[in-house]
Formats: sequence, structure tokens, C-alpha cells
Amino acid sequence: MQLGLKRDEIRLVGYNPEWTKEFSRVRDHLLQNIQLNENWIQHIGSTAIKGMPAKPILDILVGVNDLNNADSSLFTGLKNCGFLRLKVERPGEIVLAKFTDQTYEVKTHYIHLTEYRSELWNNLIFFRDYLNSNETARQRYLEIKKEYLEKSSTGINEYTDYKEEFIKYIYSKRTSQN
Repeated sequence: MQLGLKRDEIRLVGYNPEWTKEFSRVRDHLLQNIQLNENWIQHIGSTAIKGMPAKPILDILVGVNDLNNADSSLFTGLKNCGFLRLKVERPGEIVLAKFTDQTYEVKTHYIHLTEYRSELWNNLIFFRDYLNSNETARQRYLEIKKEYLEKSSTGINEYTDYKEEFIKYIYSKRTSQN
């Protein structure tokens, strides 16, 4: 299994069941080094959707009680596990990444640090679970990803924006179920 993308590179690879094993390995490493609840570490993103081609980067959701008061020991533990905080600004989320080496050119894993059971947490989990249980939605999501890649193999922000309408549509299904 080969993980990693260069800065701003967009590339899909075929689904790999090893992604789940890699998530378990990273989760166990986090739990050994940081005081976290096991259920507050979740595999998300396309690598968590069975059969879905994905960018070869593992997305991990980590929940905390209060994002604004996350203590320095948490970030020290994450750094000891190889995760460095990125300068990405997103509401309700801190993003960290793991790289292949000290050049910091190729990212292999992301941690999305957010408040446990927040709106963002719930949406990310719902999206993963919905696509895992709905073949039609899974196929449409793959089509959207491929449509973007027909035009470009760079532009992570543009790629994310291109998928946003579909993602928000799936999120709306969660709120309509409540």
C-alpha cells in the first residue's frame, strides 16, 4: 500500500482494504501516546468508504471536548506520532498532517481535530456511513470526483469546492432524519 500526495496534487487510486488496517495501526499508536477515548478516533473520507477509489491519503477524525482549550500535551502527543499542525484555517477544525520525510513535500495522513459530537463531527461520520450504505450515492460521488480529474490533476481547494454541493446535499439528509 502506497500512501501520499504532493502539495496540491489530485490523484485517485483504486480502493485498498489495507487502508482500514493502516487506520487501525495509526489509531492504536495515537491511543498509546495520547489520552484519547478510542471511540473519539474515526476513519473518515473516501478511504473509509468500501470500494471507493480515493486520494491516497488517510483521513482521521479525532474528537476533543473543547477545541479552543485543547491542551499542549495533545499537540505534543500528536507530534510524537508524526503529525504536524498545518496552517489551514477552517471553522471548528484544526488540521494536522503526517509526511513521508523531512522535506514535508508528500502528505500521507490527515487528522481533522474537532469537537466530539459537534455539527462537523456528526456530518463527517454521517457522510461516511451514508455512502457506505448507499450504492447510488457512492457511485454519484465517484462520478463527481472523476469529472474534476478529467479537467485537472492539481488544485486541492478547487477539487474540494467541486465536490461541496454533493457533500452538503448528503449532510442535509442527516438533518432531515432528525
